[in-house]
Amino acid sequence: MNRRTALRAGALSAAALALPAPARAAGAVPRPAGTPESALARLRAGNERWSADRAAHPDAGAARRAELAAGQEPFAVVFSCIDSRVPPELVFDQGLGDLMVIRTAAHTHDPLVAGSLEYGPAELATPLLVVLGHQRCGAVTAAVECFRDGRRLPGHLADLARDLRRPYDEALRLGTAPGDLVEATVHAQTRQTVTALRNDRLLRPMVAAGRLQVVGGYYRLDSGRVVFFD
Repeated sequence: MNRRTALRAGALSAAALALPAPARAAGAVPRPAGTPESALARLRAGNERWSADRAAHPDAGAARRAELAAGQEPFAVVFSCIDSRVPPELVFDQGLGDLMVIRTAAHTHDPLVAGSLEYGPAELATPLLVVLGHQRCGAVTAAVECFRDGRRLPGHLADLARDLRRPYDEALRLGTAPGDLVEATVHAQTRQTVTALRNDRLLRPMVAAGRLQVVGGYYRLDSGRVVFFD
């Protein structure tokens, strides 16, 4: 925890971040050698299998479990919604140890979530971070209805709605038709989250150096396909 705390506190300078991360303990699985481009291609191929009903369900057996006992080397971080219909490991047809997944309602985030998103790239040299929005998001739908009706959601759902106000306002500024506000807000939320993560103090030097790519994606519930966008 000491090292992660130091990372969150900004103890590493920009110059230090430009250097390779220190080696992990003996016996740990080696760092992933893939590039951001190869990681994205791997996700695209997995989603193609999933949407075509040809999922391979890789890396799921005892041998893979034993291989990962000493350490992990996820090739991508996926930041997605908690919606039960959008499990990233299935959507991208990946297995144990392949993805580091962080899920919140409508992929809203705060400093604690940001720390989780930073961990893969900063500690494990994970080269790709995907922000995955999806069709007919329930959290976004609830927030849009709350804004439209001028009411407050109960409990901490009100905090969720507050975090979705900016993407909702962006959708309105674009002249979105009322019937399209939910999907437009999902897209705006994804774009804004991608921008925020690319400018994250810890991640920004990695992005600038080409060691990390942060991209957005939109999952279509109807077809099972993910559309990636910059």
